[in-house]
Amino acid sequence: MGNNHLSKPAKGVALIIGAGDATGGEIAKRFARGGYTACMTRRNVDKLQPLIAEIQAQGGTAFGFGSDARKEEQVIELIEHIESNIGPIEVMVFNIGANVPCSILEETARKYFKIWEMACFSAFLTGREVAKRMVSRESGTIIFTGATAGVRGAAGFAAFAGAKHALRALAQSMARELGPRNIHVAHVVVDGAIDTDFIKDTFPDLYAKKAQDGILNPVHIAENYWHLSQQPRDAWTHELDLRPWMERW
Repeated sequence: MGNNHLSKPAKGVALIIGAGDATGGEIAKRFARGGYTACMTRRNVDKLQPLIAEIQAQGGTAFGFGSDARKEEQVIELIEHIESNIGPIEVMVFNIGANVPCSILEETARKYFKIWEMACFSAFLTGREVAKRMVSRESGTIIFTGATAGVRGAAGFAAFAGAKHALRALAQSMARELGPRNIHVAHVVVDGAIDTDFIKDTFPDLYAKKAQDGILNPVHIAENYWHLSQQPRDAWTHELDLRPWMERW
C-alpha cells in the first residue's frame, strides 16, 4: 500500500474505492473541491498519480493507495490507516465495476466468482469496515455505484447482473440497518454509456451521441454524488437513477 502524504485539512475524508480515469476520478475531484480530503484507491497506485497532481493543482488534498478491495486484510489495513493517520471517513463511494459480457453457455465458475468478488464482495468488505467507524460517530454517507444490471439482467450478462443485484440488495440492507443510526446509504443506478476512452475507441457510433448529450458526462455524475452526500437527513435519497435523456428504458 502506498500513499502521498499531504497536510490534513479541517474537513473529513471522502474515500473513493475504484478511482478510475472517468467517474471515480471526477467524484474524487468534486469532493476535494468541496473541502474533503480525497482518499482514492486503485490496485495500481501509480495510475493515481496524475489524479493526485490535478487535485493538488486545484488546491485540494489527496492521498492515493494501492489496495485490492477483494482482500479483507487489505481493506482493514486501508481503513485503519486512513482513520488513524489522515482523518475520519465521512463519505465512502464504492465505484468498482466488473462489466464483462459472456454467454451463460460459456461462462466459467472462475470468471463468475471473480466478477462477484469485484462488484459485490469488495463492496461488502469496504462497507462493513467504514460503517463500523461511522456508527461510532453516528454520522456518515456510503454510496454504491450500481448499474441497470442490478435491476434487470440482460442476455449475456448473467455474472454481472447477479453481482449487481447482490450489490443493490447489500445497499438496501445496509440502508435499513444504518439509517436509524444517522448513516446515509445510497445506491446509484448508472444507466447508459459513460464518456470514457473505452467507449470512444470501442463504440464510435455510440460515442457520437456525446454531441447531443446522449452519453453520461462523468463530471455530471460526480455532481449527483456530491448532492447525495449533502442531503438533509429529513429527505434522504436511497436509490437514484442517472441516464441520458435519450436513453431507452
